Amino acid sequence: MADTPAATARDAKDRISRAEMPGAPPGTLIPELGARRPVVQMIGYGSEGAEEGSVHNARDLSPIQDFLERYPVTWVNVDGLADTDLVRSIGKMFGIHPLVLEDVVHPHQRAKVDSYGDYLYIVTRMVDAREHLDTEQLSLILGKRYVITFQEGVPGDCLQPVRDRIKRGQGHLRSSGSGYLAYALLDAVVDNYFPVLEGYHLLLERFEDQILAGTRTHVVKKVHGIKRDLITLHRSLVPLRNSLQALLRDSFPWFEDSTRIYLRDVDDHSRQLLDLVDSYRKIASDLIDLQLSLASNRMNDVMKLLTVIGSIFLPLTFITGLYGMNFDTRAEYNLPELRWEYGYVFSLGVMAVVTLGMLIFFYRKGWLSLGKD
Repeated sequence: MADTPAATARDAKDRISRAEMPGAPPGTLIPELGARRPVVQMIGYGSEGAEEGSVHNARDLSPIQDFLERYPVTWVNVDGLADTDLVRSIGKMFGIHPLVLEDVVHPHQRAKVDSYGDYLYIVTRMVDAREHLDTEQLSLILGKRYVITFQEGVPGDCLQPVRDRIKRGQGHLRSSGSGYLAYALLDAVVDNYFPVLEGYHLLLERFEDQILAGTRTHVVKKVHGIKRDLITLHRSLVPLRNSLQALLRDSFPWFEDSTRIYLRDVDDHSRQLLDLVDSYRKIASDLIDLQLSLASNRMNDVMKLLTVIGSIFLPLTFITGLYGMNFDTRAEYNLPELRWEYGYVFSLGVMAVVTLGMLIFFYRKGWLSLGKD
């Protein structure tokens, strides 16, 4: 395919779902290519205890309704977005706007906060760097007595500590409302960025040591890959920070004053993460410049050594060229060494003295210290 804007646009069009194409009706729910089958799990809890459950039949959502009736707070987690009928049924049960459901099914949204009267729609991105950096959209719908989360279905998530705290009754989760659960989920998402960034920091330090030691000269590609991943993290964190600031700036009834204090802590963590990302991006850029500078210096050292060698052989070439001329030994003005018994040895001795003298001169000038300052 030709590398033209029109060809690129056609290729991109093939990768976009029909619901995202221009002219599609608002609220159209068509799953993304490769979307995973959903798994629906619930946790209902209150001050007296907690219970887990799941939906085995996507067409029967009565277990969710049962949890809503029996527990002060219910967390419904939908892991996988291939079944749009299930998403639509859950939306109908909770009175979710079709535009929200459309954003849920199309997991390419920026982090944001939208208020829809009876509930709050929050979008954030979870990060995973086990094999390579990957981000997963987490859609969170916060109501008075419930929290619904939609995940793309990537195996594993960073929300397991929240589940464990609910089961064990740790902290304030069981004695608090749905707003505190939403805070705990956002806090888990934000805190999960720290070990990922620490991993990149360790890699950058390792590459820096290898570059300075000269044991690894081809790291520019790897460092550039880290820099690209850091740009991806930056794009996820900036709208996330803006969303957290919106939660703190506006008075939402689901967040009590005591919970807003914890939200400020999450916002502070997001600022720290952005500072770290900016710092590591600068380090990555500096490492690339350092590697290129060292490579240039090594090339200059090589050229310097070759110049020294050429300079040494220049007078030797002159001497051998001079003695290699066809002279008439009978002429009065001629090289006397041509008829001397030791003339050949004498010429070799002259070349040896010249070579040794030039090497001493270059050494004292510091021109033979290859790779040293």
